[in-house]
Amino acid sequence: MSKKVLILSGSPRRGGNSDTLCDQFLKGASDAGHDVENYFISAHNIGFCSACYYCSSHDGICCKKDDMNALMPKILDADVLVFASPVYMYSVSAQLKAVFDRMVAKYETIRDKELYYIMTAAEDEEHTMDTTLACMRGMADCIPGSKEMGVIYGKGVYKKGEILETPYMQQAYEMGKNIC
Repeated sequence: MSKKVLILSGSPRRGGNSDTLCDQFLKGASDAGHDVENYFISAHNIGFCSACYYCSSHDGICCKKDDMNALMPKILDADVLVFASPVYMYSVSAQLKAVFDRMVAKYETIRDKELYYIMTAAEDEEHTMDTTLACMRGMADCIPGSKEMGVIYGKGVYKKGEILETPYMQQAYEMGKNIC
């Protein structure tokens, strides 16, 4: 059965290491017959949540008139969400965090998602991605019925393109291909 897959690429640079893994995940999922979109957040105008809670009294509609209004229906419609981010200061990128925070507008209706996490970092210590993964899992805790399906820890890559010669490329492809 074909699924709708939405990849939220939180990389600030197109073709960066985490974005490249998103492309591989997309290729695998597409090869498996799924309907896949790689949403490169940095190419869109998505502002931060201002905690005004306008959404709580307006049926989940945010007062901000930006690209999140087009992204939210895609999030709601997806069967599978992929959260992808480079690791900066042991957390997710600002781009992905802005999307997470803006998802509060529809938090009562976002549910039953299969979740995959892709992270890349220059550092390759064992603990490098612990707090980043905790941030992604924290978002998952806000999605009733969500299931964690896989994680890629792309460690030891810093410069753009370093990911290309690593086993993480095949891992991302296989993870996408194995969506069932």
